[in-house]
This record gives sequence, structure tokens and C-alpha cells, in this order.
Amino acid sequence: MPEHHVSGRPIAFINARLVDPASGYDGPGALMASEGRIVEVTHGDGPAFLSPDIRQIDCNGAMLAPGLIDLRVKTGEPGAEPKETLKSAARAAAAGGVTSIVVQPDTDPAVDDPSVVDFILRRARDIELVHVYPAGAATKGLAGKAMAEIGLMHEAGCVYVTDADRPIVDSKVMRRLLSYARGQNLMVAHRPADPWLTDGAAATESEFAGRMGLPAAPAIAEQIMLERDVALVELTGARLLVDQISAACALETLARAKGKGLPILATASINHLTFNELDIGDYRTFWKLEPPLRGEDDRQALVEALVSGLVDIVVSAHAPAPAEDKRLPFEEAAPGSIGLETLLPALLGLWHDGSAPLLRLIETVTLAPAKAIGLSAGRLSVGAPADLVLCDLGAPRVIDAAQLTSKSKNSAFDGRRLQGAVLMTLVDGRVVYEAA
Repeated sequence: MPEHHVSGRPIAFINARLVDPASGYDGPGALMASEGRIVEVTHGDGPAFLSPDIRQIDCNGAMLAPGLIDLRVKTGEPGAEPKETLKSAARAAAAGGVTSIVVQPDTDPAVDDPSVVDFILRRARDIELVHVYPAGAATKGLAGKAMAEIGLMHEAGCVYVTDADRPIVDSKVMRRLLSYARGQNLMVAHRPADPWLTDGAAATESEFAGRMGLPAAPAIAEQIMLERDVALVELTGARLLVDQISAACALETLARAKGKGLPILATASINHLTFNELDIGDYRTFWKLEPPLRGEDDRQALVEALVSGLVDIVVSAHAPAPAEDKRLPFEEAAPGSIGLETLLPALLGLWHDGSAPLLRLIETVTLAPAKAIGLSAGRLSVGAPADLVLCDLGAPRVIDAAQLTSKSKNSAFDGRRLQGAVLMTLVDGRVVYEAA
């Protein structure tokens, strides 16, 4: 796991709105961090920490929460650094209040061997901004044929295995992978999509896609593959992370699986919680995503599943793509949107519009992902890492993609009005971002 140098000078936050999913507390309070850890937490209008040695920050009622943990971030390093480097992704994360990121293995070379895991961890240590955890490839070269060295990669520091956007079609390979992963106590993340149905599709099958003349796939393609994965989890007992569930029909399968007590967690991307297929408008490629944007009924079902706890975790699904890959006809454009800097304000949109309680929303990007990959972060408790975000919940913003920190500017939130501005981000008690 990456180590960071910790801050020398203690830092105290007073007059904060503490939001801590681990204790269920959302209310006034103060917190002090020293030597990389949280050393004191007081609820209510407690005493100020008075000492010239302590940097004191008056939060004026701003939210102080655990730093966000984003389980699904793509970078271009190694192999496609012009899209995004580990350093530019880490800077974008810090600006977005994200203190830990899990980077996907679909790089060039793929992260399918312990030496590449080691390379990423070394680079992250050198950058010294946020925690960077690699996800290992589930199969060699992400080809879906032969299992990668998942045991050795786990020992080297990968936190789960996945073939990223590529579904593992061969059920025998998937069964073998799950059986072996169970023996290693390693989680497997998998994007459910039946490739025979989704091949060549650029949108979800609907009246809208028909009118637009876009090649489309039915949402049931997600459910079909999830049904298989659930059956294999039942057979093997392995831990499965359902990657970016997006369709109401697939939520039914997930609910049945969880009802049986199977060790399954599910993520949803902030894009699918915020947008629907109509946002594609006149073929705007920033809204071309994988899985594709669904109908409004699916979006609402996803929000309800998040509130109820059926969906456990929200991810940014940060997927940088340079302009030349997006300025193409809709079918040919690269899928994906950057999302590290917009994850928190976009998530807060669901609180501002009354769709979800604040504590639950913060839980989906802090405590829940921390538990999923075994981190001690994600909580405001004494002894926990001082990975923190201070956020003005009401600050209005209009997102300008050109002003975002990421190297690529393909943001689905470009031009969107959001509320919530990150004022400060701390990693191991060090300030890694402070608003100007």
C-alpha cells in the first residue's frame, strides 16, 4: 500500500458540519489531525483548539467529511500519457476532494503482472498527492482467455481484479477466476453486458435511439450477464463487485442475489444517477458512455436503489479521452467522461433536489468503498487516517470543462449548474488542495 509523508503541523477544523457515515453523525463539531491521523473529534459546539502550534481553520459551517474513495478511475499511464497521467489524475482527484483512487488495468501494457502493479505504486509514491491503488487485470492482456497472475498481483498490492470495460464472456474462465479469487480473498469486479447483444451498440434500445438512428442494445443485456455472474457466485462463494449497474431490470437480479445473502456489492456511476438518454441531445459525444445512458425510469430506479442500500457505492467512472477521440460521429466516438472533479458536487445534487439524504450519499463514496477494499479510511474517528474534504455545500458552480484539472476535457457535466465547492483536501493530514 502506498505510504505518504505525513504533515508535521497539527491542523484543527472548528465550526464544521461533520458528516460521518461510520457513526451516523451529521451535525456541528470540530476535529483535529496530527501526524497523519485524526486525534480528536468533538460533536456539538465544542471548545476551540487553542495553541500557536496548531493551524486553525474556521469552517463557517462548511461540511467536513472523510475524503472520497473512488473505486473506478482510468488513466493513460502507462502507454497513453497524453490522455491522463497518474500525476494529472491525482491532481484532479485532490481538487475534487477525492483522497484515494483505484486505477483500472486497461493500460498499455495492461496491469496483468506484479511488476506493473509495482510500477504504479512506485509512481504514486513519487507523486505524493493522493492514495493510488491499482486494480489488477483478471485475465492476461484483458483478453478474457487465461487468468492473469492474480495471486501475485494481490501480494504486490492490487485491491481487486477486473477486465475493466471488457466482459469476461467465457463462463468457464469466469468460474475459474471466481474460484481462485475466493481462495485469495480477492474481490472480482465485472461489468455485466452480454456482448452478443451489445456488439456495435452506441445507445440503449428505445424510441429515442430509434428516432436518432443510433445502433442500440436492449437494457436486458445487462441483466442476462448479471444472472450468469450471480449463478457463478452462488457456485463459488467468491466476492463480486458489479461494475456500474445501470438498468432497472438488472436491479431486480441484484435484489434477488442480495436477498440470498450472496457476497455481492454493486457500484453505480454518478453519470447514470444524473443523466438519462435524452441528454445525448443532438449527438453530443460527451454523453456517449459505457454502459450507455438509460431512460429516465432507469435513472430514478437507480437513485432509489442507492438510497435503499441495494446499490452500495458511487464511482466517478473517470474515463479521459482527448478531443480527437470525441470529435467524431456518435457511433465512432470514444465512450466515457472525466469525473474526478465533478463527483462530489454532482452527488450533492441528489441531496439538494431531495432525492437522497446527505449521510447516505457521503457513505457511498467514503465508508462503503473503504470497506469494500479493506481501507481504514472513510470515517471521522480517532485513529483513522486524516484523509478529509472540506466542502461548501451551497456554493453555486457552472462546470466549465476547459477549466478542469484533468488533461482530457471530456466532461459530461460541461455547462451543468451544480452546487458544492471543495475548499480543502487533506491526505494523511497534509493539505494537497486548497481553493484559491
